[in-house]
Amino acid sequence: MKKILAVDDSRSLRNMVAFSLRSTGYQVTEAEDGVEGLALAKQEQFDLVLTDQNMPNMDGLTLIGQLRTLPSYAKTPILMLTTESSDEMKSKGRAAGANGWLIKPFDPQRLLDVVKKVIG
Repeated sequence: MKKILAVDDSRSLRNMVAFSLRSTGYQVTEAEDGVEGLALAKQEQFDLVLTDQNMPNMDGLTLIGQLRTLPSYAKTPILMLTTESSDEMKSKGRAAGANGWLIKPFDPQRLLDVVKKVIG
C-alpha cells in the first residue's frame, strides 16, 4: 500500500484529501503544518508528499526545501495543493523541488488521476 503525507493547515481540506485517497486504497497520514510534516517525514518514509503553501510555522516551499535535503526524500514526488496559481509561485515551487501543482478547490478525481500518474 502506497503511503501519502498530506500537509495542510485546513482540517476540512485534509479530511477531503484523505477521504479521496483512502477510498482508492492509499494510506494517508495528515499533518497540520510544515513543522509537523517534516517531523513525520523524518520518522517514516512516504511515497508521496502533498503540501499546501500558506501555513503557519513553516510554509510549503520551506517544507519542500527541507525534505529535499534528506537523502530519503531526494527523489520522492512532492505535489503542491494550494490556492496559489501564479507563474511566479509555480517557478518557486519547481525551484524548491515540487514535482507538480494542483489548485484549490481541487477536483477529487483530478487529484486521484495525478497521484496515480505520479506513484501508481
